[in-house]
Amino acid sequence: MPAPSAPHPSAPHPSATAGSGQTVLVTGGTGYVGGWCIVALLQHGYQVRTTVRSPARESAVRAAIATQVEAGDRLSFCVADLNSDPGWDQAVAGCDYVLHVASPLGGDRPKDAGTLIAPARDGALRVLRAATRAGVKRVVMTSSCAAASYPTGSREDGVIDETLWTDPDDRKLNAYRKSKTVSEIAAWRFMDSYQGSTELTTILPGGVFGPVLTAENPGSVQIVARLLQGRVAGNPRVGFGIVDVRDLAALHLSAMTSPQAAGERFIASGDFLWMREISQALRESLGSAAAKVPTKNLPDFVLKIAALFDPGVRAILPNLGRHYRHTSAKAARLLNWHPRPAKETMIDCAKSLIEKGMA
Repeated sequence: MPAPSAPHPSAPHPSATAGSGQTVLVTGGTGYVGGWCIVALLQHGYQVRTTVRSPARESAVRAAIATQVEAGDRLSFCVADLNSDPGWDQAVAGCDYVLHVASPLGGDRPKDAGTLIAPARDGALRVLRAATRAGVKRVVMTSSCAAASYPTGSREDGVIDETLWTDPDDRKLNAYRKSKTVSEIAAWRFMDSYQGSTELTTILPGGVFGPVLTAENPGSVQIVARLLQGRVAGNPRVGFGIVDVRDLAALHLSAMTSPQAAGERFIASGDFLWMREISQALRESLGSAAAKVPTKNLPDFVLKIAALFDPGVRAILPNLGRHYRHTSAKAARLLNWHPRPAKETMIDCAKSLIEKGMA
């Protein structure tokens, strides 16, 4: 297994005493982003509690975290589900901060969009209600750049910042984009009516890539796995802003404690890469390990024909040829956050997938 990358120069450097005596709840400890948030918190000396939906998941989470940091007795677990109330008061009890990272399961295209949207919204509200009852200092909630985007199919162009909100009534929104938008709106509305001392900050990441801690719940890195496996016939004219999962975890920690972050949204997205650029970077860096990565570009008409039969392909058609430019200037200005180059992230991601037998 490759040695873990060193902390990025712009990211906070791990300190054994930074979080001494403070406890942070991370929701969704089995998830990709949640796992790296746990790692970062432990590296900074915090006591960490994380939620799982079943006690049987504890050993797998501990094993994944142990590949990066020794948790010892500083990592504990609590059973709680976004779909129900039991367990949340116990989960937040005695915590100084909450990182609400968990997202409901169900994929991008559930038959009933409500199976994804309602749990995301109601789950966020459950976490916020429990956190405010417990008097935690701040909740940092993971949203998405999907909650700050132009209407589906819009040809508008320009730099997108945190002042833009996705229209939740856009009928063309897929379930994932709508769930992220609706849940973040619900969270801010809840805080508007709340009179206590707990603060809220939201983080809006672009496409999240980088090393994986475990072969389970790979999230968006499946895109890289498919390229390496030769399961993509060609590179479609599609791209996205990229953020390294390690940099994203570092931003969550900065947003958790920085006075300037209270009550703010922060976009977390670095370089924009087209699929052809990602494939090229993998081929140039990985040699024979990237032998199956496509070299040809996929004509638009091929994608449009495929979309007639594949709902997954149909979902990306509105992004065909679009260069969405989300800016992280606010995070750079207020939190001194500067993500590493996207190509470095994608290469580290691919190496990690190969080492774990996922590609």
